[in-house]
Amino acid sequence: MKVLILGGAGMIGRKLAQRLASDGALSGKAIAKLTLHDVVPPVAPAGARMPISLATGDLPAPGEAERLIAERPHVVFHLAAIVSGEAEQDFDKGYRINLDGTRCLLEAIRKAGYKPRLVFASSIAVFGAPFPDAIGDEFFATPLTSYGTQKSIGELLVSDYSRKGFVDGISMRLPTICIRPGAPNKAASGFFSNIMREPLAGKEALLPVSESVMHWHASPRAAVGFMLHAAALDLARLGWRRALTMPGLAVTVGEQIAALRKVAGDAVAARIRRVPDAFVEAIVAGWPRAFAPRRALELGFRADSSFEEIIRIHIEDELGGAIA
Repeated sequence: MKVLILGGAGMIGRKLAQRLASDGALSGKAIAKLTLHDVVPPVAPAGARMPISLATGDLPAPGEAERLIAERPHVVFHLAAIVSGEAEQDFDKGYRINLDGTRCLLEAIRKAGYKPRLVFASSIAVFGAPFPDAIGDEFFATPLTSYGTQKSIGELLVSDYSRKGFVDGISMRLPTICIRPGAPNKAASGFFSNIMREPLAGKEALLPVSESVMHWHASPRAAVGFMLHAAALDLARLGWRRALTMPGLAVTVGEQIAALRKVAGDAVAARIRRVPDAFVEAIVAGWPRAFAPRRALELGFRADSSFEEIIRIHIEDELGGAIA
């Protein structure tokens, strides 16, 4: 089996690659080759049990998707995107990367004349206010950001290309992934991770919104689990509704901070400083807060049990079990 990860230098891409490299197999089949692609050079995971190919390029550029699909990977994880805040601020770039890149990939697969499994990383940003208390599987997608619109169009494309038999695709509406390791990025949701990650590393963090803001979260470890489960799932069980909202946890910022205090102590929680940001507050106001993802749960997708668990996963996976 050949596996291709687009966005292989990103946080989820790296963690997914490391898991596949360690397991050596996917869906019970040995991985003969793992290819990582990104606009910046990806890094080969340590201890890989199969050949690793590293590719750098611009997915929507002419011929790039065709080059990647030429080897006919059996499973394609499409994680390549620019994040929400950047897509909102740079309209042209957002549509070029998040929409044109997806369309180029699907067209390359169609022209290659074979039918791989495609796992598309979508987002809960496809939903827009006003919201019910918990968004169910029948709630319609009315995104209120350019990023959410681009992801929603991507979902429709994956469903249509699957219906036509060009690809066997699934779109996973990911929760906000928290706690993200590494440096802060341009995602409007980045502060959800920043206010946990930076204090745990002994640094100050800025909180741009009210503690009453509620959001839907899952850990990086859970996100990798979603990807692996989606790659192995019998997609006939979905019918032609190929987009699924992933399970997660609905917690307020105040509950995040309370969980941090419980796990790491008062001194760590005190490293959070309140600095309101009207731009971030305006974006967050249009985001969903809680979900009832019945279909995904019935299909076996599982997330974290508590926000304390999410914090402990970060400490274990990123900090070697120690708090600064």
